[in-house]
Amino acid sequence: MHSESHKLGVSMTIFVIGASRGIGLELVQQYLDAGDRVIATARDEAGLTRLRDMGAQAMKLDVANPASISGLSWQLDGEKLDVAYYVAGVFSEDDAKSPPTVQAFDSMMHTNVLGAMQALPQVAPWVEEAQGQFVFLTSDFAQIGGVESSRGWVYHVSKAALNMAVVAAQPDYPNAQLLLIHPGWVRTDMGTSAAPLSPEESVAAIRATVAARKTSATGLGCSDVPYLRWDGAPFSSW
Repeated sequence: MHSESHKLGVSMTIFVIGASRGIGLELVQQYLDAGDRVIATARDEAGLTRLRDMGAQAMKLDVANPASISGLSWQLDGEKLDVAYYVAGVFSEDDAKSPPTVQAFDSMMHTNVLGAMQALPQVAPWVEEAQGQFVFLTSDFAQIGGVESSRGWVYHVSKAALNMAVVAAQPDYPNAQLLLIHPGWVRTDMGTSAAPLSPEESVAAIRATVAARKTSATGLGCSDVPYLRWDGAPFSSW
């Protein structure tokens, strides 16, 4: 599914944070295939080289490192971002039968929450320049109304915190549309080979959902942030 801009022959500028592998890498590939300009981040030289070889503009960034992410805004200076994605995330199986270690807690919260909260104020103004969309990949594990077990205990907490961070931030960027999207259980390093969705299927659905949700409205507030599945279906509760 192509957006109106593609129908008019106008390419978009896409920014993907966390594009070394999996869903992030597939987002880069599909937007490039659609003729869009893509800026994408990776943590190491191997990831940066892969992105450049694909035709993307590569940017070195480690979302778990505050010093690395602190220069993001000036690296984007002057850009008009039609769609930005925060994809970076980590998962752990640990449950509530034992306390999380400080290291495990900090590692997950830095990547899944703090990284997003540090990126958002630096990226959202450049999304506003295009009256664009800023998509944060969340999880069904964030849904407090849908919890069935403590599996992935800290991950549950991190994704619920991410949802709150994004919803609360929307009024500060009224001309950028913030969205929370669960990509589904996907066959990636994090999702394992048992997952039902391929990265190609998940990303195609996400792109279609984002395009369908595009709005020209401004003055967006907290209640305007949707919490969606990859296929566009909204969650019944937070």
